[in-house]
This record gives sequence, structure tokens and C-alpha cells, in this order.
Amino acid sequence: MSRTSRARISRPGLTALWRSVLAGGLLCAIGLLPWLSRTDPALTVLKARSADRDPTPEALAAVRDQLGLGAGPLRLLGQWLGDLAHGDAGHSWISGSAVLPSVVQALGVSLLLMGVAMVAALATAAPVCARTLRRGAAGRPAGPRAGGVAAMLASLPEFLTASVLATVVGVQLGWLPALGWYGPQWLVLPALALGVPAGALLGRLLDDSLPGAFAEPWALAASARGLPGRRIVRQALRRCFPGLLPNLGLFVVGLTGGSVAVEQIFDIPGLGRLTLQAAIAQDLPVLQAGTLALLLLAAVAGGATRGVARLLLGPVLRDGALTSPHRAGPPARSVLPFVYGVPLLGVVAAGLFRDPLALDTAARLRPPSWAHPFGTDALGRDVLARVGHGALTTLAVAVAVSAAALLIGVLLGLVPRVSGAAVDTVNAVPPVLAGLLVAGVAGSGPYTPALAVAAVAWAPLAAHAAALLTQERATTHLSATRALGAGPLHLLRYELLPAVVPPVTRHALLRLPAVALALASLGFLGLGAQPPSPEWGLLLAENLPYAERAPWAVLAPAAVLALLGALAVSAAGGIRIRIRIRGRGRWPARRPEPSAPARGTAAPRSAG
Repeated sequence: MSRTSRARISRPGLTALWRSVLAGGLLCAIGLLPWLSRTDPALTVLKARSADRDPTPEALAAVRDQLGLGAGPLRLLGQWLGDLAHGDAGHSWISGSAVLPSVVQALGVSLLLMGVAMVAALATAAPVCARTLRRGAAGRPAGPRAGGVAAMLASLPEFLTASVLATVVGVQLGWLPALGWYGPQWLVLPALALGVPAGALLGRLLDDSLPGAFAEPWALAASARGLPGRRIVRQALRRCFPGLLPNLGLFVVGLTGGSVAVEQIFDIPGLGRLTLQAAIAQDLPVLQAGTLALLLLAAVAGGATRGVARLLLGPVLRDGALTSPHRAGPPARSVLPFVYGVPLLGVVAAGLFRDPLALDTAARLRPPSWAHPFGTDALGRDVLARVGHGALTTLAVAVAVSAAALLIGVLLGLVPRVSGAAVDTVNAVPPVLAGLLVAGVAGSGPYTPALAVAAVAWAPLAAHAAALLTQERATTHLSATRALGAGPLHLLRYELLPAVVPPVTRHALLRLPAVALALASLGFLGLGAQPPSPEWGLLLAENLPYAERAPWAVLAPAAVLALLGALAVSAAGGIRIRIRIRGRGRWPARRPEPSAPARGTAAPRSAG
């Protein structure tokens, strides 16, 4: 057997070993969380079981003996892993009940909610890219045009969407039930709260890649020959889906384990809520079992998306029969960044001249007026002032974290054999749980949310970069350049990076509002800045209880966040690949559509 054959055989084994090491490391970190946090697990369990009981040394010693904490964390972790090999996940430290049945039941609830949310996401993604599909079917490809609407939908925080749906649709209008988990009707509102933002982001990513597919030679030839537009659209979608499938797999895991806020608002007994409650209560067996379930789900979703991507592209990845769909035209010239950016800067500038901490109990929950353009909150503080001052910290940290996530995502995306397992493992950890882990190791502080979000924010960007890299390596122009003697560094600098970095950068800008909200949400949980800090997420969370009585206190920061999302997406439209003509650094003239294709011209095998 040749050396190449042995290397090919060993690669799957090395990948499986790498995935196992990462999953084991995460499980060990979860298992050691009570000790890493420098708190006494016995004290936490005693308070959870009986809040009125005094934590005397005798009572704490009894809890330690009952839970086996005297043996030490490593021995306790080893015993849990040994019992798990025999199908026993242990018993809850709080309730004493078996862990496995409760985790399986919570996983079933979350999977059902995730399935319905994915249907809502696909239904939302369809109209986002509908205009581009219509123009492509008519043979008139155009750049993506769904930036503003999609950005505003994608930037809506899930807990805000869930609260509005529960309050307006569920309570005031009474169209659908708002609380509980008793039947299909109780699925609709939480599925919409999860699916609409995810669908808007997914549709925007698809809308960003479709123009390149419609501009490929096979699409131009098919249009010139008069093939039905539906067939061209179907093949263009098939061409673009492989690059989005890794992120679709991330959405599956994120909607299952990261829907903590939605499950809390609608009182849904799902896995995300169960895992978060176990982490806060330091209920180690439930926390470990819930995290293991998320890891298994991430592994299954990642493997399924990779298999579907290979199935859609067929043998073209092997034969190098693709053309790159990521070589777009010149940067889009649009006034939309100014349309969204000027009001945003105006709001921030106006708020900076006001005091965000001034209390006026006589002006509590006042509606918007000349004195308070955005109204006041429950303590009589000016909402405009808090929005303006909150932008300084929220936006600065969010931009820094997004830039770090982009850099890490691109670098790891260039080595997919290393990053694939890491993406699946990291994506199984909701940001809240990551915040608890970081706080346990580094302690709570102003930089804890940034570290926690940066630790997980790179995963979707790395998955996107790896998917684009796989397709770019199979293109005909790359094979030709390699045959002409180009080395790896030349291919990386002039071929691979120009095709990967701009789409991933636009993706990072799409996620900027979500990063800003995740930072503030972790701060609200006590892992970072504390009230009365005017962070945007804190403003939303503090004013949600008064949404029905004073909706302006919630709508104002939500509208500013939506403006940020629209600005990020419209600015992303200007990030395009600069194709240099030899000897002249300018954009090439637009190639006219062929009046008649050359004989023998056909679509690539990826286009059916």
C-alpha cells in the first residue's frame, strides 16, 4: 500500500480522534465548572434544596458526603464518565431524580420547536431573496437588494420578538396561546420568534451568493438558449446551497440549545432552559448530560450538512469543473449606508449631551415629548440619553469582538480538517453557557462578556470560510493556475483569499447586531457590566416588564439596534473583490451577455 493510500485511510481516523479530544475537553470543562468557579458546590446545592437552612459546617459536610464531593473533582468526573458508558447519566443533585429521562424529554421538546422554527426560517428566507431569483430567472442578474429589510429582521433580538409576540398576539389579541406547552398551537409563537431572525440571516447570505451563480457561463448560456427560468433558478440554488449548508447546520444546533430566552418567556421545558438552570444551580449531572446531548446533536448536524453538500455538488469537487461564484463586480454604490447611518449617528450624538443616570421619579414612564424625545424608563431616566451613552461601550466592544471573530474564522476556515470538529464542538455551547465557563475561569468583570462571545462567535464564520474554500479549490481557473506553476502562497494570496474573505466579511457584518446584543445580555446576567450601565441589551431587558404600559422604552433601543443591522448590511454591499487587469488597477468592463452560446456549451455537472 502506498504512502498516499495510507494517508487517505488515516485522515478519517485522525479527524474522529480530534473531534473526540475536543468533545472530551469541553465535557471536562463543564464537569469542573463548580470547582473552577472557586465556589463550594455543596453550598450551592444546599441553598437550592432548602433556602431557609443555615449552611452550617455539619450541613455542608452531609451534602458533600451524599454527593461524593469529598473524593475530588477528577474522581467524580471519572465516575460519571464510567456510569455514562453503561447508560447511566446519574441523578440530579437538586431534585434527586434520574437525569437521562429529563434530558431526553427536554431534547425532544427542543427538537420539535427547532423543526417548526426551521420551517418558519425557510419561509422567511424565501421572500428575502425573491427579487434576485426573479431577475436571475429572467436573464437579468443583479446584486443583492434585500439588505435593509433582512438586516432589520435579523437584528431583532429573540427575547424581544418573543416578548412582543407573547404580549400582543397572545395576550392582547388572544389569537394564539402565549404560555405553556400543551399542543401544536403553543408552537407557533415561539417558532416565529426563533425562525424569523434566523431566516432573515439565512436569506441574506443566499441573496449575497446568488448573483455570482447567475453570472456563471452555464447560466448565461442556458438563458441565451431560452431554457425555462425555473430550471435556471433551481440549478442556481443547487449551486449556492453547499456554501450555506454549514451555517444551516449551525442554525439547527443554535435553535435547539441557544433558545434559552424564548423557552423562558414562553415557559417551554426545552433543553436550553434545562441546561442553563443546571449551570446556574451547579447541578453537575444535569449540566453534563445536557451538554453531551448538544454535542451529539452538533456532530450529527455537521455530518449531515457535509454529506448533503457533497451530494449536491456531485463529482465536480473531484474533477474541478466549477467556476467561482464569488467574483463579484465593483463595490455597490448606494446611498443606503447614509440613509441608515445618519439617523443612527444623530441619535447617538443627541444622547451624548444628556445625563443617562439622572433620576426623576416624578417623570416615570413618560411618553415621548420635546423634553424626552424617546420617553423615560421606570426610574424616570431619559431613554435617549441611555441609548446614546450605551452606544459608546456596546458598539466599540461589538466591533472589536466581530473583528477578532472574523480573523479567527478566516484563519481556521483555511484549515477545514482542523476547524470542522472545533466548529461543531463550539457551536454546541450557547453563548450564555460560554459566559458561565469564562466567568468560572477568569471571574466576572467588564471583559468577561467579550471573551465569552468571542469564544463562540468565530464558529459560523469559520464554517462559511471552509465551505467557500472547498468550492474554490474545485474551480477550473484554480486548476489552470496551478498547472501553470503557481505555488501555494500565490494561490492563497491571489485566488483563495480574494474569494473567501469578502463573503465572510459581509457575513461578519450581518452578525454585528447579534454580537452587540449577546454582549449586553451576558452583562445583564451578572457576568459583565452591571446596572445602571446603559448598554443596549440592558435597556431592552430592564424595560421589557413595562412593554405594555410604556412601549417606547423598548421600541427605542430596538429601533436603534435595527438601524445598526441595516447599516451593517448596506455597508457590506460595498465589500467586493477587486479584479485587477494586468497593468491597470481598475475594474474590467462589464461583459455583454452572449447573443448565442458556442456550440457544445453546457452547464457544469453541478448544475444538473
